Formats: sequence, structure tokens, C-alpha cells
Amino acid sequence: MKIAVTSQGPDLTSQVDPRFGRAKSFIVLDTDTGEFSVHDNIQNVNAAQGAGIQAGRIVVDFGVEAVITGNVGPKAFAALQAANVKVYPRASGTVKEAVEKLKAGELSPADGANVQGHWM
Repeated sequence: MKIAVTSQGPDLTSQVDPRFGRAKSFIVLDTDTGEFSVHDNIQNVNAAQGAGIQAGRIVVDFGVEAVITGNVGPKAFAALQAANVKVYPRASGTVKEAVEKLKAGELSPADGANVQGHWM
């Protein structure tokens, strides 16, 4: 399965970024092969508004089936849901740890946003 994880750094030992729309970067990982790529999110980190929607479009374009993040707002959640991308919020620790929790069935997909819009 191809997933995107919000990340504060450039590798699997980086911490999960607690923000979706304003995450420092996205690590796109294939859970079957372990191969991953890193994509910065600089265009949305300091966006005045619309960061969640834009970040949602970006990860949808990566072709992911799921997103692991700390928090996701209502507009970003709606954008991901419209593309049939599952959202796994409330993740913490390293990217690698979060992926392992997903694979072990320890993360639950959300049925809605877990924070209000413009969460910093």
C-alpha cells in the first residue's frame, strides 16, 4: 500500500509532523517494498490560508491510499475523503514507528477531522 506520512525531517527516523496542511514534508512510502521518497511542503508551511486543501491535493496526486499525521482539519479531511484516501490522525513518534503501528493494525482511520481549521 502506498501511504503518505507527515514528517518533520527527511527520513524514516524523523518525527511525525503534528500538522497535516503545514507539515514540513511528506514521506511517501510503499509499505510492501519499504521504498520511500521525500517531498517538501514549503509552499504550504507559511500559507495564509488553504494549506490543508492544497496539501490534500498534493498527497492525492502522489497516488496514496492513506495518510498518517498528527492532526487534520475539516477542509483537508474532506479533500482526502473525496479522493478515497484514508486518514490516520493522532500519530506520534518517528515516521517508521507510525508506519509499523499502521501495519500492525494499531492505528484507526478517522471518520472526520480531529482539529478545527487553521490549527497551528
